Amino acid sequence: MRSPLAWIGVAVGIVVLLVATAMIGNRDDSGETVPAGQWAQSVCGSIGVWRGQMESIVDEVRQAPATGSLGTEEPQSQTPQGRTAVVREGLERGIQATESLVTGIGNAGAPDTDQGDAAAQQVSSWADTSLASLEKAQDSLDEEADTPQDAIAQLAGAAGAIRVAILSGFETMHDVALLDPELAAAANESSTCQELREEQGSA
Repeated sequence: MRSPLAWIGVAVGIVVLLVATAMIGNRDDSGETVPAGQWAQSVCGSIGVWRGQMESIVDEVRQAPATGSLGTEEPQSQTPQGRTAVVREGLERGIQATESLVTGIGNAGAPDTDQGDAAAQQVSSWADTSLASLEKAQDSLDEEADTPQDAIAQLAGAAGAIRVAILSGFETMHDVALLDPELAAAANESSTCQELREEQGSA
């Protein structure tokens, strides 16, 4: 588990990414070709902010106490209904964050490189798939489990969907760098991509 100082570093990193994303602006370059550096800055900025939101959700799902029938706080493991509510709320927030991610990646356009269109499609496909997976996980919580074991598996699968989305995002950006050396160079020079890599290394 990270130390308090490490979490302060994460918070500072998120603020930096938010500022960087604001500097990029809310421009809509969807369907347009843009310089590789601009695309990398926009996409990494969107992913970095989204990652910070998702990591916060994961942490809250792990640690948040449930409220018992008498209004007293109880460990989550002792209140399955409360645990389900916490996971469901986390998924709702994760879906909202991922919807913003999908929009941000779409607005980034496509980089003006040999494999730019393929790279943009790969990142967009990851974002769309992540959104669909989170929505499916949320739907699964509406199905009543037949046994306690089924309920535990249901919760584990729903909570795990958030972590899978985060990890697959890192894998996608790594694959994009391998796909297009020009994009890899642009990402190396991008401040938001550098911050994203640092956050990945400290995860």
